[in-house]
Amino acid sequence: MNEKVLMAKKENVEEIKEKIQKAQTIVLMDYRGLNVEEVTELRTQYRKEGVDYKVYKNTMMRFAFKDLGLEDFNEYLTGPNAVAFGYDDVAKVAKVSSDFAKKNDKLEIKAGIIEGKIASKAEIDQLASLPSKEVLLTQLLGGLNAPIQGFVNVINGPIRGLAIALNQIAETKVEA
Repeated sequence: MNEKVLMAKKENVEEIKEKIQKAQTIVLMDYRGLNVEEVTELRTQYRKEGVDYKVYKNTMMRFAFKDLGLEDFNEYLTGPNAVAFGYDDVAKVAKVSSDFAKKNDKLEIKAGIIEGKIASKAEIDQLASLPSKEVLLTQLLGGLNAPIQGFVNVINGPIRGLAIALNQIAETKVEA
């Protein structure tokens, strides 16, 4: 084999390995049947969310997954595949992939990797149905704030009642 070609393939495998190691979530999908406009729309949605979308040769991906001890994932590497790498939010890549697949039945999610563990299509869909990180944090903070707010209201209740009573007494004296 030509030395140049071999080096290019090794660089390709290293690029894939680097992306796998950095990614919190990886989604593997079969994109057969998607036309250029649909692929462009999918890429645009991924780009907005900071997700990498790539099409690699299965052989190169097999080498990368094997080198990283994820050779069980290789069973999904059949036919034409695209792979999406999500780096910052675990659910983001699953949500974009799942939403797009619901609108366009030509895109088929095969499997994924969530924080280093191989995940089925059902698990990817389940992850996609979760609220975003920001919504979950807002709900958590709201839940933590509720008891504190209640405590403040209990403490302020008698003081507020006293202020209202004093105000009513003052008004009655002004009227009289």
